[in-house]
Amino acid sequence: MIGKRRVVKRFVDLTAEETSDLWLVAKKVGGKLEQYHKASSLTFTIQDGPQSGQTVPHVHIHIIPRKTGDFDKNDEIYDAIDVKEKELKEKLDLDIDRKDRSHEEMAQEANEYRFLLS
Repeated sequence: MIGKRRVVKRFVDLTAEETSDLWLVAKKVGGKLEQYHKASSLTFTIQDGPQSGQTVPHVHIHIIPRKTGDFDKNDEIYDAIDVKEKELKEKLDLDIDRKDRSHEEMAQEANEYRFLLS
């Protein structure tokens, strides 16, 4: 059930229903991305808190389509994620420069994704 939206910084602060909804959406989006990118697998990651590399201060899942041979060693993807997160942090200190989008802007984006994923 889709209810009132709230910003949650940490995964452990989600309700059971929110946790379930998050993973159900990740499953649906992951399936669409895997097909679109002609991938054979998916990596799902959550960076939960600043020491884990979380640069955007709300719970979200990274969904990465994977193909055979995309990394020499499968776990190298985590090093690549760390590098990208550090680059992002250096380019934009989100705690200082980040301007939250309005509820209207987020609703418009959500509607666009609903159309794409329907």
